[in-house]
Amino acid sequence: MRTLLVILLLGMLAAVGYFGYSAMTIEGDPIPTEGYVALALGAGFSVVVGIGLMVLLFFSSRHGYDEPPHFK
Repeated sequence: MRTLLVILLLGMLAAVGYFGYSAMTIEGDPIPTEGYVALALGAGFSVVVGIGLMVLLFFSSRHGYDEPPHFK
């Protein structure tokens, strides 16, 4: 079972590598400045959202919000 999983994951890695290589070798016009701006804003927004969610996760964990309720 483990070898099947390893083979599947290596196959997926090869497919992603092929897709990445083929996408970078396409002939055509370069990305315009607006495309780079949109890419940078999207990546920056993703990082900010990820950091914000991790902060909320640690905050809730340290303040006991993740514990099961204790009824008295």
